[in-house]
Amino acid sequence: MVDPRWITFIIVLPCLVGVLDASAGDADPLYRDCVRECETTGCVRERCFTNCKFLLNGSSIDGPWYMQEPLFLHWRQWDCQSDCRYHCMVEREKERAAVNQGPVKYHGKWPFRRLYGFQEPVSVAFSALNLAMHFHGWLSFFILLHYKLPLKQDKQPYYDFTGLWHIYALLSMNSWFWSAVFHSRDVVLTERLDYSSAVALLGYSLILAILRSFNVRDEAGRVMVAAPLLAFITTHILYLNNYKMDYGWNMQVCVVMAVTQLVVWAVWAGMTHHPSRWKLWIVVVGGGLAMLLEIYDFPPYKGYVDAHALWHAATVPLTFIWWSFIRDDAEFRTSNLIKKVK
Repeated sequence: MVDPRWITFIIVLPCLVGVLDASAGDADPLYRDCVRECETTGCVRERCFTNCKFLLNGSSIDGPWYMQEPLFLHWRQWDCQSDCRYHCMVEREKERAAVNQGPVKYHGKWPFRRLYGFQEPVSVAFSALNLAMHFHGWLSFFILLHYKLPLKQDKQPYYDFTGLWHIYALLSMNSWFWSAVFHSRDVVLTERLDYSSAVALLGYSLILAILRSFNVRDEAGRVMVAAPLLAFITTHILYLNNYKMDYGWNMQVCVVMAVTQLVVWAVWAGMTHHPSRWKLWIVVVGGGLAMLLEIYDFPPYKGYVDAHALWHAATVPLTFIWWSFIRDDAEFRTSNLIKKVK
């Protein structure tokens, strides 16, 4: 049972991608001059920005209080520097296109076009859709267990991995939520929340892979498996957020957890006689094919759709199949357990 977001190396995308400060675009002298002039004058050509009349902490340099930056812009931190960088990038890309030069990255990112204030609107939309798919899957899983399948005398489900999947659902929705926020505005806070959520989900998915594939049902055994991994995951997240955002080290940690999880599930899928294992293979193969979208990185089409956005789109149907497999597993396990009771 491999999470479609984490099945292949692309599952560690938030762990692999570091925000670079030096790219071809921001090293361009014309771009640098444009940004420097904009931060001084508050204008890029004929376009001027009221944000440049205020300090980054929101205090007015000049002008009355009603001219201050709107509150709804504060959370996205569209300050003077952000606006200057964005509009200088847009102008510079127009100039490059006029002489048949392709797009280049600025500050580690492709030149995306904002839409209603969102930095990467297509990725935001598909992240939100993935969140919705996980919620739908979790809700249908809950309804199946408590209203369609037989219950024990204490009204609890027979399925002995129920609680683990509930936690998984919450972590998945949390991770996709922060993915959407991060793609709407890439700042230090949203980056750390996205990275931390991704690592937490990846680590928990590894724990769940081990517990389910080895059919660990007793509490003592689950604690023995989970405790050291949880301790490591927690320490790693604290290290990234409080000591150093080390992208290289984070990449190594995520790759090891991802590959280990992949091997565990691959072995289990090859050995089990689960009636719905074909759904698992669809997710595995589909995730592998989706990885090609990350390998073949390309600039955003029309400034909106890049390879990463298409990967987000590919995970939507995989998530549907994934939760379908989880429901089938609940039915399969419940049926077997009831037969043993009888």
